[in-house]
Amino acid sequence: MTTERATLLIADIGGYTDYMGSHRMTLAHAEVNTARMLDRMVDAAPGFELVEIEGDAAFLSRRVGTSDDGAVGEILGAAVAMHRAFHHEREYVVANLCPCGGCRQARDLKLKFVAHVGDVASQAIRGRRKLVGIDVILAHRLLKNTVPIPEYVLLSEDLYRTGEASVPGDVREITPDLEGIGEIRAFFVDVADLDDPPPVPPASWSARLGSTFRAVGEGLPYMLGLKQSRGRAPSS
Repeated sequence: MTTERATLLIADIGGYTDYMGSHRMTLAHAEVNTARMLDRMVDAAPGFELVEIEGDAAFLSRRVGTSDDGAVGEILGAAVAMHRAFHHEREYVVANLCPCGGCRQARDLKLKFVAHVGDVASQAIRGRRKLVGIDVILAHRLLKNTVPIPEYVLLSEDLYRTGEASVPGDVREITPDLEGIGEIRAFFVDVADLDDPPPVPPASWSARLGSTFRAVGEGLPYMLGLKQSRGRAPSS
């Protein structure tokens, strides 16, 4: 087991539990559509390594060099790119022709980010690289917070202090009491203050049909019970 310094970023899709619903078709299409959005998000952050897909969230990391300088800028850049990719894919999901809740209600989904920097241990489990340690736990505990807006980037104090001057917009502080860790300070900014994305162009009829057939085809194994819902992974 090796130890390294890393920035940790979790991109979490908000509203996922309500979105999944209980109807079999809704559940199947929600699984497919969520996977599409997660794929696009991960592809939008090539400088970060995907550690794991945790239900409705992507957990990513990036090794830190000799100092933490620049870590905040890298996190914010990745968050903006992933946020754009998420909303772009979400609009194409909504534009398909399927009337089920898993397709129509995708518009209600939001995206939030939590980030931290710390020392992590790396271990291989069944050929997959896993990150463990108190800083990994802290990053996941940050998902349970009192931030009053639906889409935000929340930075631990350890990360924020490495580059607070590079955080634009109205930065606000919270003091969450994290289970097993205690009260810490963290700082958040509205994603809208970081980026003004161009409008997503309307999907063509061919794109809408393709999106519809993809939801139907890839959702079929879930409807037949051949694949199981990912669900939400428990916090570390």
